[in-house]
Amino acid sequence: MLETESLNEDASGIDACPPDTALGLLHHGQVAAALSIESSLRQIAAAAALCAESINNGGNLAYIGAGSSGLMALADGLELQGTFGIPQSRIHILFAGGQACLSDMKGGPEDDEGLARSDVKAANLKDGDCAILVSASGRTPYTLAAMREAQSSGAKCVGLANNLPSPLLNESDIPIHLPTPPELIAGSTRMGAGTAQKIALNMLSTMMGIHLGHIHDGMMVNLKADNEKLVDRAQRMVMVISKCSQDLAGRSLKQANGSVKVAVLLAAGAENVNQAQQLLTANRGKLRTALSGLAVSTSSD
Repeated sequence: MLETESLNEDASGIDACPPDTALGLLHHGQVAAALSIESSLRQIAAAAALCAESINNGGNLAYIGAGSSGLMALADGLELQGTFGIPQSRIHILFAGGQACLSDMKGGPEDDEGLARSDVKAANLKDGDCAILVSASGRTPYTLAAMREAQSSGAKCVGLANNLPSPLLNESDIPIHLPTPPELIAGSTRMGAGTAQKIALNMLSTMMGIHLGHIHDGMMVNLKADNEKLVDRAQRMVMVISKCSQDLAGRSLKQANGSVKVAVLLAAGAENVNQAQQLLTANRGKLRTALSGLAVSTSSD
């Protein structure tokens, strides 16, 4: 029997427990799910490096899944543009059943292998692209068919699953096993399995952002500032990193057309936007080394 379908002995009598006792059991289940990630850190690191390499080399990312696992994949994929400034055109989200299942999530599309193959073909995945596939069981037909189609097109595949052995982990290029204990509600993988998947995806995409140079001292320096809160955050980042005044940060951001990295370099002494962009290009988008290059350039002038 699949681990995610097994009965959790701690759940015996949970329906007759006082609410605080039942909630305590559910909370402990979530904590156990979070702790299960630790054994997979090396694999998550490898997956993050692979995804960053794909983006750096002009490739695309695909997030693929069905049901609650697909929702975890979708949530991470949708956040990449706002958090790291990765254009949504380079992120493909393949969710079994498409948008219709987001308001009425039926189970049937999970078994539709033909749909998976057509979805992957429509995404036009190719050599140099990377797909992240999520399935609690590791054997969801839609997800497996999508992986095989993606691999046949030349894309590399990262597989996240909560059961071992499973076809998804056996066949993916980088398998990430998330060994969550049996669910407190047997088979309800939106709970422990989903929690572990969300944490692993958060860590994977954040590490990818670090590789891409989109994180500097814990700040999202490549965010897309498209609302008032983010514009204010961008200005504060420029002030903190370049140690400049609020007025200079604001003027630099305006001159940089909202690019935090370019604005930081301008506030730190870059002559113009062109020089700032050249420094970033020469340093593969990494602000820290671009700032060091600027300091060397300034001191030699």
